[in-house]
Amino acid sequence: MAVQLISANHAAAMAATLAGRANRNARGFGGGIYPITPQTECIEFLAAQEFEKGGVIPVESEHSAMAVCMGVSLAGARTFTASASNGLAFMAENVVAAGMYRLPILMMAVNRTLGPPWNIWVDHGDTLMLRDSGWMHIYCEDNQEVFDSILFGYRLAEDHRILMPIMICQDAFVLSHTMMQTDTSDQDQVDAFLPELDLPHRLRQDPVTIGGLDFPHETEVHRAQHQQAMDAVPAVYAEIQDEFEKVFGRRPADRVVSYRMEDAQYAVVSMGTTALTVKVAVDAMRERGIAVGAVRVRMLRPYPEREMMEALRGCKKVAILDRDISLGHGGVLWSETRGTVPAGCVVQGTMLGLGGGDIRPHHIEAVIEDLLGRTQAGAPVIMEVV
Repeated sequence: MAVQLISANHAAAMAATLAGRANRNARGFGGGIYPITPQTECIEFLAAQEFEKGGVIPVESEHSAMAVCMGVSLAGARTFTASASNGLAFMAENVVAAGMYRLPILMMAVNRTLGPPWNIWVDHGDTLMLRDSGWMHIYCEDNQEVFDSILFGYRLAEDHRILMPIMICQDAFVLSHTMMQTDTSDQDQVDAFLPELDLPHRLRQDPVTIGGLDFPHETEVHRAQHQQAMDAVPAVYAEIQDEFEKVFGRRPADRVVSYRMEDAQYAVVSMGTTALTVKVAVDAMRERGIAVGAVRVRMLRPYPEREMMEALRGCKKVAILDRDISLGHGGVLWSETRGTVPAGCVVQGTMLGLGGGDIRPHHIEAVIEDLLGRTQAGAPVIMEVV
C-alpha cells in the first residue's frame, strides 16, 4: 500500500487502472473516453496508462463513449468511462441501453450543474436524472471513498447475482480537483480482491442477437429479473464489504451511514460531501444540548429503504438536504426519503448549494434551527448560500 496526496479524479483513474490490469488473464480492459470539465484529468491520467490487454479509446462524443463501453463489455472485458453534466445528458440513450443490457460497466460521474446557463460546479441533478435507468448509484464523501468505491463497484457490478452497471459519483471540484491523502493499494491486493470477469452473456463464436425486439410479456420478464437483481444488492453489498476489509484492511461504508443518531430526536439527511459539513454542524448543535444527528445516503440505487427506516426510527423531526432540484416538485432525496420517516414525524426539504454554492456549517445550523421551530412541514425551500 502507498499513501499518496492525489485528487479524486486521479484516485478514480488509479483504481480503474488497477482493476483493468487485474483482468489481464481474462478478456482484458477497455472503454470509450471523452473529456468534459470537471472529469477531464481523470481520463487524461487513464489514457496515459499501459495495459497488458486492451486500453481506452478516445471518441468524438459522450454518446459514443458509452457505445464503446457497451461493445467492450459485450466482448467480456472490464470497462470504464467517466462523464458529467451535459455529457451525461448526451450519453443518456446509451446509459439506459447499458442498464437494460445488464452490462457491468463502471462509470465515474463527477456531479456538475446542467446548463444552460453553463455552470461547471457541483449539483447532483445530472446523475439523479438517470436514477431510473437500471444502474446502481453510489455517492462519495471523500477521495479515499472514491478510490475504494471504484474497486468495490467492479466487484458488485460483476457479481453474477447482480450484473448491472454502476455509477460512482463525486462532487465537482470539492472532490474532483481537491488533493487528499489516499491509500492507493497495490496490484497484488487488487488481483486478490477482483476475480477475473466472466460475463455469462458475452458474445462468443455462436451467432446471437443483442437488443432485438421484445413483446410485452418478454419485457415484463426482463424488468422482473432486473428488479430481482436490485433486490439482491443489499446482501451482496454486505458480503463484499467483508471481503474488501480482509484484503485492504479498511471497511467500505454501509449503504446508509449514521452519525450521532443513537439518541437523536432530530436528524439531517444528506448525500456526498455535504455530509461532512453536516457532521460539523451536528457537533456544534450537540454542544448546545440539542439531540440532533446525521444520516448520509451513500447508495441511492437501489434505494436503501429498510436502512433509512431504521436510522430515522426515533426521530421527531427530519431535515432532508438536496443539492439538486426536480423542478415543479422539490429535491430528489427529499422526495425519495420522506416516506421512510416515523408516523407523525415533521419532514422538511431544503435545497441548497444549487449550482455549486459553498455549503458551510452555519448554513446547516440555520436549517436545524428552522426545523426545531416547525410544528409541521412546509413546501421544500431553496436556501441561498452566501
